[in-house]
Amino acid sequence: MRRLVRGFWGPREEPVEQVADRWRATLEQLVRLLPQAGLPGTWDVVRAAGPAAQVSAEEPALFDALAAARAADDWSEGNGIALHLVAAGAPGWEVEVSGLAGGAPEFLLQSLVIGVRAPADAELPGTELLAVVAESWAPDFGDVTDDDVMDALEDEAGHEVGDPGVGWACYLSPARAALLPEDLAVPHKEVRGGGVLLDIAPPGDTAPVVRAYERLRDAGALRPLPRPMDRATL
Repeated sequence: MRRLVRGFWGPREEPVEQVADRWRATLEQLVRLLPQAGLPGTWDVVRAAGPAAQVSAEEPALFDALAAARAADDWSEGNGIALHLVAAGAPGWEVEVSGLAGGAPEFLLQSLVIGVRAPADAELPGTELLAVVAESWAPDFGDVTDDDVMDALEDEAGHEVGDPGVGWACYLSPARAALLPEDLAVPHKEVRGGGVLLDIAPPGDTAPVVRAYERLRDAGALRPLPRPMDRATL
């Protein structure tokens, strides 16, 4: 089983120290929320080339990893600092975290994506993981999804990759949450720092996800950020 927990936002320049603090908060909460995964204290840094490296979940080490990534990739200077970490835990478990943050591109969304591979019978706290992304990164929108959900949204509702979408759960920033239809029959709760989490459907059934997507899209809550982008959230 593989599931994705994702958050996306527009341009938001931040110093490396602040990005490192967001990473630290995320990795600490992953260990707390996935005790069955048996995640180690260090993460492998995935690189396109060069020797393998490891980084701990502590802020000084993350700062060094982010600074090294920025220095090694001129492309990332304006678009954000890219960091890709992976950790194998207990048998059948692997967690991968990819981020692009701290930049101010006009057309490329900033993002934090958590990929979890787990045994088929494992129960994943998807909504809680999405809350971590929302509270740590203050995204514009986010979701808990998998290949079946993404295929259903594209095939049945015309969703385009890169535009705001939904999954088993989704997060909407405060401006998007203000556009929620009053009669939308989906449980939701406010997130610390602003915005709401929608608990749309349990994993396995894509039909309610497609219906919720269409309802939110028609209400304007899922309209894309204008291009070129000039702000982080709607």
